[in-house]
Amino acid sequence: MLTKLFINGKWEDAASGKTFPTINPATTEVIAQIAEGGAEDIDRAVKAARAARGGPWGKMNASERGRIIWKMGERLLERAEEIARLETMDNGKTITESSKIDVPYSADLYFYYGGAATKLEGHTIPVNGPYFNYTLREPLGVVGLIVPWNFPLLLASRKVAAALAAGNTVILKPAAQTPLTALVLAEIGMEAGLPAGVLNVVPGHGSTAGAALVKHSDVDGIALTGGTSTGQQLMRDAAATVKKLHLELGGKSPNIVFADADLEAAAKMALMGIFYNKGEVCTAGSRLLVEKPIYDGFMEKVVERAKKMQPADPMDPKSRLGPLVSETQLANVKKYIEIGEKEGARLLVGGRQPEPTPGKGYFFQPTIFDNVQPTSTIAQEEIFGPVLATLTFQDGDELLKIANGTMYGLAAAIWTKDIKKAHRLAKALKAGTVWINTYNNYDAAMPYGGYKMSGFGRESGMEAFEFYTQSKSVWVDLS
Repeated sequence: MLTKLFINGKWEDAASGKTFPTINPATTEVIAQIAEGGAEDIDRAVKAARAARGGPWGKMNASERGRIIWKMGERLLERAEEIARLETMDNGKTITESSKIDVPYSADLYFYYGGAATKLEGHTIPVNGPYFNYTLREPLGVVGLIVPWNFPLLLASRKVAAALAAGNTVILKPAAQTPLTALVLAEIGMEAGLPAGVLNVVPGHGSTAGAALVKHSDVDGIALTGGTSTGQQLMRDAAATVKKLHLELGGKSPNIVFADADLEAAAKMALMGIFYNKGEVCTAGSRLLVEKPIYDGFMEKVVERAKKMQPADPMDPKSRLGPLVSETQLANVKKYIEIGEKEGARLLVGGRQPEPTPGKGYFFQPTIFDNVQPTSTIAQEEIFGPVLATLTFQDGDELLKIANGTMYGLAAAIWTKDIKKAHRLAKALKAGTVWINTYNNYDAAMPYGGYKMSGFGRESGMEAFEFYTQSKSVWVDLS
């Protein structure tokens, strides 16, 4: 198993010699000891990335880069079973989610950006005067990519594929809780033909390796997926070097159900929206907003389905709910259960660890509250666990006030058979993604990102290149 840092095409120990454990959340057993990257290791990775940017990668034409990126996708699929098992072991998500969603979608990102590498184009502009004016799209340079623990491979791939397609070189800092598939990604890049220094992977802690990457004077940009407080600190740390930033942060997404919706489909997807990946999803539909006339009957459907969902061994193909990623996250979820009850919310189902637990892991029952007020803590703060807060609305004005009434704006969903109403509401919702009569759909071609304190910039699709490239204007005097 890969446990060292990957810098300049080589597997190396940390300069400090330190290691840290990565733990299987289903068993609480240590999987491996991982080299703990620090500031000195980040500096070595940045120097390697800068040399590669000025060397073979910077001189390679776009079609050659595209072929290597495409090959990374092929290699991911060739090793799909191995990588899926590693992801489940490290994160706790079910093997079905790892094998059927995370690995195939990750591969698709490399296929998409392998093709997109040759589609970065400039423009000719009819300026005033006897001049010929055109623009060039150039790589940003050396970029730092910081990814969280909820989708370790997928979120790394979303960033790495786009960054490489634009011609950048990369330092990838995976979450300390889930470094294993990022290290495999480094191996896959090497197998696909990436020159040394193009993709460097430095596991470590955010306060050391992450902070060093953000503050490094020779890093041109940072793309982060993480919590909003982490993004705020990153902005402060990056200010001294005026780095370009892309931030995909927290969410408290409203899942809105109207009386005229297909209620069976809405109930089924309401559970998927919050309990998929045990609720550790940035776009989780953690606020369920139900029109008052149908509330009681609809919630009966939701609660009945939730009671049938029980945490189980994530390696079991029949399991649909694995453990939370860590003991820290389990404690965080428990804290919010206590807060919800103290503030008067009513617990309809769940709210505790299953008895008996399926093993020694960080398992938690699917949990649903009602009698939640729009200003309640559990309706305002991101819990990042299998906890659903349900609210009611009477009319459109009240609905919009509740739906848009948090600091977040990452995603939202609308359930109705009235397509005109759906489109009007989609326009009014302050969210980067709006689903109509569905939930949690993604595609490599579709831009993804948030409004308000959910961050700025877009990932996936061609819009991702707005961050990973910079525009240069060129003037030619023709007089």
